[in-house]
Amino acid sequence: MRDPVYLDGFATMPLAPEAQQAMIEVWRQPANAGSPHRLGDRAARLIDDARASVAALLGASSPEIVFTSGATEANNLAILGVSRWALSGKSKRRRIIVSSVEHKAVLAPAESLSECGFDVILAPVDGNGVLDCDALQALATDETLLISVMLANNETGALQPIERVSQIAHAVGALVHCDAAQAVGKISVDVLDLDVDYLSLSAHKLYGPGGVGALYVAASAPRPHPLVFGGGQQNALRPGTEPVAIIAGFGAAAELARSRLSSDAAHAADLMSGFENRLWNAGLDVVRTTGNRPVLPGSMSVHLSGVDADELVLSVSSDVSISTGSACNSGQVLPSHVLLSMGLTQSISREIFRIMLNRYNKSADIIYAADKIVDAARRLKDRTGRLRQ
Repeated sequence: MRDPVYLDGFATMPLAPEAQQAMIEVWRQPANAGSPHRLGDRAARLIDDARASVAALLGASSPEIVFTSGATEANNLAILGVSRWALSGKSKRRRIIVSSVEHKAVLAPAESLSECGFDVILAPVDGNGVLDCDALQALATDETLLISVMLANNETGALQPIERVSQIAHAVGALVHCDAAQAVGKISVDVLDLDVDYLSLSAHKLYGPGGVGALYVAASAPRPHPLVFGGGQQNALRPGTEPVAIIAGFGAAAELARSRLSSDAAHAADLMSGFENRLWNAGLDVVRTTGNRPVLPGSMSVHLSGVDADELVLSVSSDVSISTGSACNSGQVLPSHVLLSMGLTQSISREIFRIMLNRYNKSADIIYAADKIVDAARRLKDRTGRLRQ
């Protein structure tokens, strides 16, 4: 029995063999960067090398990179850390703006600041899930402390106008945070071009290991206050003994991604074109929720009218790994907040699934996966009686 064709890169990317090998090499010997001996020095050098690789992928400098346990922690460190900086007397601004389609790792910490006297506002998006910059500009005032907008959406792949967000924010003296977890390693990301103050990323979204990420803190930006306290590692902004092996794996994945950005993007776009055409040629009415808006290479948010997306995902799961944007809350499956923010009805939202291809997918995999999805979609439509061919 063959393994399922993996098309769920929005959730996580496969681990690059180069990243795996880098971790194995570290695990061959004890590694604590705080130890005062040769093995400690080796661990410290490995961390420094990985930090340099991650920084290079972003167009940043090494001292601007702080390792975290992932993008969730990085988002919390940026949003809550900046708010603590302001509350310590550094700023009287108390408005936080985030887009309505942010990951919960941004929405939840932002919403928690309401209890601390902050005015937390959701900026709307259009029907394709792209930020309404005119609305954002109207919301951004001299009371705004921070604006947080993701670079690429984790359910639709839609790219957001971060350069414009930075212009709007900086025009009123506000800071900018960008959750770039989905985008880094898939498209070119330069923090200077984006003009952001803070940027979050995660290793497992760019073919690295799970459990490690980073926060970029611009040298010119206010330093967030730490959320945890301990031994003073990473200049006390994120203390704790560094997990050397997975940081090394992160660095290896970042280095590989930087060298393969163009080839990976072209490969994914080519495969996605073939995948989408195969669905169309089979008679499925495939609709992209993002319309003709720019998206991550190899990504697609798909609406198939008359097909329950969760049932489709389950029916093909033995052969193809895909997913929906639904979240399970209190035992009840609810439509994605991202899709609802786009103005889609609950009924339509339940007919949408997402696909993200990866550098290891082959043409034969895509043909196989598309045919399995076509067969399952036809069965589900026939069962409901909503469409027969």
